[in-house]
Amino acid sequence: MPNDRLRDAILRNGLTPVMVADKIGVDPKTVERWITQDRTPYPRYRHAIAAMVREDVPYLWPKAVTPEKASRIGQSEMVQLYSRRSSVPYELWHRLIERAEEQIGILAYAGLFLVEQDRKLVDVLRQKAVDGVDVKILLGDPTSPAIERRSVEEGAPGVMAAKIRQVQQYYRQLEEAPGVTVFYHDTTLYNSIYRFDDEMLVNMHVYGFPAPHAPVMHLRRLNGGDLFGTYADSFDRVVSASKQQPGGEVAA
Repeated sequence: MPNDRLRDAILRNGLTPVMVADKIGVDPKTVERWITQDRTPYPRYRHAIAAMVREDVPYLWPKAVTPEKASRIGQSEMVQLYSRRSSVPYELWHRLIERAEEQIGILAYAGLFLVEQDRKLVDVLRQKAVDGVDVKILLGDPTSPAIERRSVEEGAPGVMAAKIRQVQQYYRQLEEAPGVTVFYHDTTLYNSIYRFDDEMLVNMHVYGFPAPHAPVMHLRRLNGGDLFGTYADSFDRVVSASKQQPGGEVAA
């Protein structure tokens, strides 16, 4: 059975089996067998090809990485654990945003602190989009019962919806910016996720505590790991279930 994922990834990146073979130093027929007969390359070749086509090893060769090994690698994807979000240095947020070249993803209920700690954030995101970065911002739907439930859990009824309304005023400046999409979700978030290419800050949610007082994991994707991928998949699931207008509101 052919490895269609590998074939597609190679072609999608403008490569051919001969070009791949030349880059990693093997016979072109070997690469053809990896594709047509779904043979698994040695680890050094798997990692070289995965980097070349910008895909994960487990995606290209699902059977090559056991769950146990993926879990071990996943532990190394944790760069730093902060006991609370307020302990994350501003310089780290700034660096991650500035260095992003492919995608920036913000998934939160409001995430008001981002625009409060950097008044130029909207302009930076607009320029990033101009430079080709895919910017996705996912805010809570302020009309959703899930938002009020979160406010009540934090002991401040009505506050979360108010924060969302406040941050909307900033992100509405990006409505006409190509490459930027603002979504609204009614998901019960277990974490807020901030993604910058292959790095991510995951702000855990703790019952009864506001997000600034909850832990944050700084993750960096490693080929073969499963921790970063778990949160990236969660982010994508919320995107697929979101809409571009809050419930009951119509675009102006």
